[in-house]
Amino acid sequence: MFPTPKPALTPNTFEYESEPMVKPTGFREYDARWLFGKELNLMGVQALGLGMGTIFHELGIKPEVVVAHDFRSYSASIKMALVTGLMAGGMRVKDVGLAVTPMAYFAQFALDVPAVAMVTASHNENGWTGVKMGAARPLTFGPDEMGRLKDIVLGAKGKTRDGGSYEFIAGFAETYMADLTSRPKLKRKLKVVAACGNGTAGAFSPKVLAGVGCEVIPLDCELDHTFPKYNPNTEDLKMLHALRDEVLRTKADVGLAFDGDGDRCGVVDDEGEEIFADKVGVMLARDLSALHKNSTFVVDVKSTGLFMTDPVLKANGVKADYWKTGHSYIKRRVTELKAIAGFEKSGHFFFNPPIGRGYDDGLISALAICDMLDRNPDKKMSDLRKALPRTWGSPTMSPHCADEAKYGIVDNIVKKFEAAKAKGEKVAGQPIRDLVTVNGVRVTCEDGTWGLVRASSNKPELVVVVESPVSEARMREMFAAVDAALREYPEVGEYNQKI
Repeated sequence: MFPTPKPALTPNTFEYESEPMVKPTGFREYDARWLFGKELNLMGVQALGLGMGTIFHELGIKPEVVVAHDFRSYSASIKMALVTGLMAGGMRVKDVGLAVTPMAYFAQFALDVPAVAMVTASHNENGWTGVKMGAARPLTFGPDEMGRLKDIVLGAKGKTRDGGSYEFIAGFAETYMADLTSRPKLKRKLKVVAACGNGTAGAFSPKVLAGVGCEVIPLDCELDHTFPKYNPNTEDLKMLHALRDEVLRTKADVGLAFDGDGDRCGVVDDEGEEIFADKVGVMLARDLSALHKNSTFVVDVKSTGLFMTDPVLKANGVKADYWKTGHSYIKRRVTELKAIAGFEKSGHFFFNPPIGRGYDDGLISALAICDMLDRNPDKKMSDLRKALPRTWGSPTMSPHCADEAKYGIVDNIVKKFEAAKAKGEKVAGQPIRDLVTVNGVRVTCEDGTWGLVRASSNKPELVVVVESPVSEARMREMFAAVDAALREYPEVGEYNQKI
């Protein structure tokens, strides 16, 4: 019987080295994240591995799992502690070593293994660790599986089983990169800046981009787990500004940024303009829907309304499906609808065949962008950006709201706008054209101006986004309407930023 994990222990004590520590808040909706040492110790990681082995057996899959780890000073030791727990739970472990997260997903297919456990803190700062996991490729765990895993681990309900084993798969990074580059070379000679923030993707992205025919200018691609320049986060302005400066200095065709675990790709065009991920999604949807008419694209509720209103997408017969924010949600929806692709505003992109295998891979996204430029030899990346209809949008704004209160408040906001639509009342001066309530509420007026309120999956915050295809004034009117609804609740704090 494995000991029941404690929510907190004092480091440098007998208890800390003798008992598992697992802080309950580390179990999120679709993955797990902890501050290593403060919220999770190595025995806690073992308990997590035993719990994962237990849930994998409950799900009835073949008892085999791919494991891998990202490039941080402590990730390899965490992975091996996880491996001991998985083996104790009767799992046959296939270790592909140091990896970007999509390499672990790829290994599920290449090695014919149903489950995956990738040790990564993604783009989080140093000190964080976590696991992205799944048991039905290409999907990763959602709230049901994460809730059951939490129950097993914290309740010490993990079951030991015989049959566990360990195998290291040598040279698998080369197998992964060969899969990405076993395709026709680009006809157009593209000069590409690859920015990796000294994260794991630095070992992969320059080689893969060069392998398809790009002239690659590496930027901070040397692996250094201290992250000396900036955090490898494709939404981090320091990273994007460094990429912008290098693109302009070298007169590159495009700048591509990869996050810490390589499953996201950020874009800066030849003029040094950052293109937000949802707008990149529209550009890719234009390109792909010209090749595959009447395609379905899944996008998260934070994304631009252009997926519904863009005249090119309309002419190509595109169907846009707005769905819950979160990489596991979008991934699952793309699989369910057999959509050609799914785009999340955070930069997680999911491509089904013939482009990808349904999981998020920053390098597949990067290759799709290169292919789009290859199919438009007379256009620059900035030309494709400028060809999109103009919109006025806010950043993602996050007013503080306690975890205990946020879901109830969002439920009330949903009911408020549903009642307004039923009564024919106006919002921001116009009738409501559409409500999407799969994840909070996204209210769209007749002119296409929209506002979103949802609860953050990871933090004690709400998420607010507004956009208008008409004018900045209309965007601000929608923000005022959404903010007025939120101000009815004193539990909602100030915004981290405002428009």
